Amino acid sequence: MVQGKEKSLPKEFFGQTSEEIEKHIPAIHQVVLGQLAAARQGTHKVKTRSEVSGGGKKPFRQKGTGRARQGSTRAPHMIGGGTVHGPVPRSYSQRISKNMKKLALKSALSDRANAGRVFIVDDFGVAGDKPSTKVALAALKGITDAKSVLILVSRPGDNVSDIATIKSLRNIDSVQLLYVDQINTYDVLLNDAVIFAGSALDDFIANNSKENK
Repeated sequence: MVQGKEKSLPKEFFGQTSEEIEKHIPAIHQVVLGQLAAARQGTHKVKTRSEVSGGGKKPFRQKGTGRARQGSTRAPHMIGGGTVHGPVPRSYSQRISKNMKKLALKSALSDRANAGRVFIVDDFGVAGDKPSTKVALAALKGITDAKSVLILVSRPGDNVSDIATIKSLRNIDSVQLLYVDQINTYDVLLNDAVIFAGSALDDFIANNSKENK
């Protein structure tokens, strides 16, 4: 098992200073806000007067009642009527540039690294194809005592050992498990510590290096 201090973290992704991170807070805020907005379903809906059932008959005669003329009981000002300018299905997603997303993620990872909260482990002690939450939890406690941990893993493919490790980790309440290609600013900031398991760090660097862009 290898912890992050024994294996250097690339400065390209983890090397921002506190001053640089503070300067990039507006970008971090915008990216997190955009991610939370995109998560909204936007399926809210009210009925307009044309969609409310009933109202086909005129409520009362046009003249002679002393009241204002009415054409339908489903008009907006009537009880049981439709709603004017109410919410309709819409998308809350915001346009965030790729460069801003990358900058925010690097700043978030640098913040955790500067605080000594980024770790790298070869494995969590789960051998073979049999999952074991007990073994994985014991290994996790030996790495960090953080209340919430983001564990990043590579996609397992056909490797049964990797699959067993993932099944062991996903049962721990304090752990959020993501494939490394799903890493994002919000989840990095949401958790107190970040752990790259197995080849996750190498995959992250390979997927995000400038040479591959």
